[in-house]
This record gives sequence, structure tokens and C-alpha cells, in this order.
Amino acid sequence: MILCDIGNTYIHFCDTYKIWKNLPDEINKKELSSDVYYISVNSINEKKLLKAHKNSYNIASIVNLDTPYVGLGIDRKAACLGVENGVIIDAGSAITVDVMDAGNHLGGIILPGLAAYTQAYRSISPALEKRINFGMDFDELPLNTQSAISYGAIKSVVLTIKEIVGDKKAYFTGGDGKFLAKFFEKAIYSEMLVFNGMQISIDKALKKHKEQK
Repeated sequence: MILCDIGNTYIHFCDTYKIWKNLPDEINKKELSSDVYYISVNSINEKKLLKAHKNSYNIASIVNLDTPYVGLGIDRKAACLGVENGVIIDAGSAITVDVMDAGNHLGGIILPGLAAYTQAYRSISPALEKRINFGMDFDELPLNTQSAISYGAIKSVVLTIKEIVGDKKAYFTGGDGKFLAKFFEKAIYSEMLVFNGMQISIDKALKKHKEQK
């Protein structure tokens, strides 16, 4: 059984403890040697998976999280299911921040992903078309445009997340998750967060099915 998380940029796969990702148009069919169970936030990329591997099944209907939040994404639900207490930060195309307390989802926020900040600056002026410098010193005030943009983008994200995290544990995942985790004392980075939630959902569904027999 292969688990699959279909995002807006990449399609992520997990086969036991092996994790890899493909661009939607570059799915390696040879690696998909068994049935694929997936969740998706992008219908176009979902169709590309189904075209590459017919034995793929959407498990969104069994990924259940009790929450008052209206419209919570399926990937956020899965990530939250594996955390009883703490704040879950999924830093991908967008950065989502969700709070779990005693197994209850209290709510969350959505920020632009770090790559989206560069696009936003570019739309303001060609002079602001600079890559984010992830290696800069954030303890010093910037003295050039690239550093100023990098500082503004990263600090705005970090400080917002810190306001929500407080003294809780912070669980990071996603492409920029490992980088952002460096700014937090009680930080745990795991590529398995979403997959763990998917596996929990599958196990619960199988148990319920057996009990109903």
C-alpha cells in the first residue's frame, strides 16, 4: 500500500518509511508497485495521478477530524489527526497553522508560502524581484534590497506563527518546514505528519469495517 498526498506543486508518496515526491507531469510509474490511497487539494493533479496509476483511491471520506472550522482542507485534517496537543505548521505553497488541544482542533490560519512572497514583491516593482536569502543574519537590520525582502518575508511568517505557538510544541512539515523549525525551541520536523494522519484514518476505517461484520 502506497499513501499519496496530492498538493498544488508536488505529489508526495510514502511507501512504509520511504518518502518521495514527483512533479505532476513526471510521476514515476515504476515506483507505484501497489495500490495508491490518496488525498488531494488539486483536482488537475489528481487526474494526472489517476492517468498514471489506475489503482488509486481517494480516501477523503474516511479522514475525519472533529472541528468547528468550516472548509478545513483535507491535508490539514490529516496532519492534525496525528497530533494530540500542539501546533501543526505545514509550510508549502501556502503556510497553514493549526492548533490541537487534547485531540480537539481549535482553529487555524493560512499564510502565503515563502515563494508567494517573492511573487508579491515582483508584482510591486521589477526592482524587488529578488530571491529570498535563507542564510542571512536575522539579528541585523538589512542593508540591501535582497536582505530587506528576505527579512520582511521570513520575519512576518515566523512572528505570526510564534504568536500562535506560545509555549506549545510546534510540529513542522512541508517544503519550507525544516527551515522555519529552526526559529522555534520546541520544534519537531516530520515529513510523516500528513501520512500518519492518513494511516490513522485507514486503520480506524478497517477496524470499523471488521466490527460491523
